[in-house]
Order: sequence, then C-alpha cells, then structure tokens
Amino acid sequence: MNKLIEKIEEAESIAIFGHLNPDGDCIGSCFGLWNYIKDNYEDKEVNVYLQPIIEKFRFIRGTDSVISIPDDKVYDLGISLDCGDTDRHGDFGSIYKNAKYTICFDHHRSNEGFGDFFYCEPESSSCCEVLFNFLDYDKISKECAEALYLGIVHDTGVFKYEATTEATMTIAGKLLSKGIHSQSIIDETFYKVSYNQNRLTGRVLLDSKLYMDGKVIASCITKEIFDEYETSKDDTDGIIDKMRVTDGVEVAVLAYQKGEDLFKYSLRSVNYIDVSAIAVSFGGGGHIRAAGFDAKGSYEDNFKIILDMIEKQMR
Repeated sequence: MNKLIEKIEEAESIAIFGHLNPDGDCIGSCFGLWNYIKDNYEDKEVNVYLQPIIEKFRFIRGTDSVISIPDDKVYDLGISLDCGDTDRHGDFGSIYKNAKYTICFDHHRSNEGFGDFFYCEPESSSCCEVLFNFLDYDKISKECAEALYLGIVHDTGVFKYEATTEATMTIAGKLLSKGIHSQSIIDETFYKVSYNQNRLTGRVLLDSKLYMDGKVIASCITKEIFDEYETSKDDTDGIIDKMRVTDGVEVAVLAYQKGEDLFKYSLRSVNYIDVSAIAVSFGGGGHIRAAGFDAKGSYEDNFKIILDMIEKQMR
C-alpha cells in the first residue's frame, strides 16, 4: 500500500519539512511533493517549513511561499524529507513532532528511523529519487518534475557520483519527458557562480594543504575571508568538488566558520573512505562518499581528529 498517498488523501492540513541549510535535494523533494499535492489535491492545505531559499533555487514553483518562522499550528500530517534525524529540522522540529501523523522519507545511511511511517532507501541517489517512486507518474506536472530533477542533479553531482544508477537515469529521463529544460536547471543552479564566488574559490584552493602523502586535501574559510571577498556560506557550493578531483586525493575536507567557536565541515571521498562514519561520530551524517557536520572548538583540533579517523580507515 502507498502509505504516502493514503495519508495525504486522509489529511486536510499537511506540513512538509526538510533540513537546516537546505540544498538542492532538500528543496527539490520538499517542493516536488508540494507541487504534486497542490496539483492533484486542491482542497488540501499544504505548507513547507524551511530556512529561506537562496536565489538560484527560487525558479521552483512554490518557493516564494516557504514558511521560515516557526509557529504553533498542529497539522493532520507532517512529512520529513531528506532529513537524517529530527534535530536537523531545526526550529521547526516541534511542529513536525506535534503533527497527528508523521512520515519520514530519506536516503541517508545514518538515519536510524523516526516518524509513524519511516522509509529510507540508502541505495537511492537522492530523496527525490525515493519520493518519485511513491508518486503517480501520470499526475506529475512539469513544475513538480522540475523540482524532482533539481534534487537528483544536485545529489548526484550532475549524474557523476557512484550513487547514480540505471534507475536514477531512468527516472531522470521520465522527468525530462515532462518538458523540463535540463540545461538551464543544471547551468543556473549547479555551475553558474558569481565573480566573488570565483575569487573565494581561488583563495580556498590557494590556502589548501595536502596531508598523508597527498591523499587528503583540506582548507578552511574564516569569517575574515568571507568578509574580504564579500561572500557567505551560500557561496561555498562546488568548492569542495574542485578540491576532491585533485590528482592523488582520496578525501577532501572543507570547513567554514559559522560562529566564534563553531565550524561547519564538509567531507568528500573518492573510492574507499567512509566519510559518513566520521561525520556521525561528530553528530552529523550523510553518505559514504559525501557527509558533513557542525563542531565546536578550533578548526585545527577538530581537523586533527578527522585526520586520525581517516588514517585508521586507511589502515
């Protein structure tokens, strides 16, 4: 039985939740489902709770209606998408928990399960791929397809990560048949960067250092660097992927400063290091080849721990 559709049809009010610092897959899955419900169940009240959507993703229909301030509304149905644990809902966690019935769809291996109905498919490339299999293809509109395609594109690195399978490409092809424009979605949201982003990327690469005989590359962005180049965390997209493809590198580590004593760490591996295991040990999560976490303390101290964990896996 399709529990998702069953519960949508039963509910009068529906809330959709993603994770903090929403990325392409999070936004794509949330608004893919939002559009699907809006298109096919006009009598339903449906809202998406997320932090503000950055400009490059606002072409997705519905993103202008996102709710970014918590409230005390009780919904008939709460749906969590692309979120490894309830802490990642941030300020909206209590709204999800207070819903009369809760569903969780995810693809992160670190997800231990939550919600009245839980479905996680770690082999899938993205939450959008998981969600697609619960939707009626004939009822997917062009706007819904654009959102789902966006999520798949971003979580596969434009179909190049190893999580990209035959099923992934088949689904992408079906979404393309809805009349979406693949090139503009990819170019505008994945490749296009501002001049200041290019300058920031150059600085990060210049500051990067190699460790463990060139198997690890790492760099850190401080608040001062963000200020110098008139950039923010939103301008870091894609930098770690440029680090990851450095010849001989197995693991790339990029950190940026979020607070006086708080850093965000992103980890990528190429062939054999499970970076999700490292992220989970810090309270984060993700995938075998791509993961992240926030950690208090100095960058140097935390990076030393990360290096030790990488070395243990290599041994």
